[in-house]
Amino acid sequence: MAKKGKGQKEEKAGPAAVNNRRARYDYEIMDSSEAGIALVGSEVKSIYAGKVNLADAFCRILNRELWLMNCDVETYSHSSAYSPDRRRDRKLLMHRKEIDLLERRSLEKGLSIIPLRMYFKNGRVKVEVGLGRGRREYDKREAIEKKETRRELERARSERF
Repeated sequence: MAKKGKGQKEEKAGPAAVNNRRARYDYEIMDSSEAGIALVGSEVKSIYAGKVNLADAFCRILNRELWLMNCDVETYSHSSAYSPDRRRDRKLLMHRKEIDLLERRSLEKGLSIIPLRMYFKNGRVKVEVGLGRGRREYDKREAIEKKETRRELERARSERF
């Protein structure tokens, strides 16, 4: 095996990302950005094991800080005495200018700030945060109808060949 060069880092392969599938169904995502997250104790190991639920989670800006609310991180089974609350509010780490830009855009255009996925990058947990506009019921039906017609066309093509 070849030696690693001076500037090359060895990256660990983390688990697959935890996606918020509900967000893409309920919201039309306009823009997204990456944020770090402040975690306590064994939450990192629990996230590494994929024991996280982003379905009901949302983000809010309080006192010029970005917070992840209602995110369910299951307690780690092998942790010691201290285990944090499962649905506690967690601080998201972004530059002040990015937070201000998110706040302005969400207030001006009536957009919501939604966590889209949680993943590992260079050994740290990151959260992809998106600005989205809520879809109406008929928009959701149209999206489902488009997906179904696309699938049927692909099936028809594959049967021909």
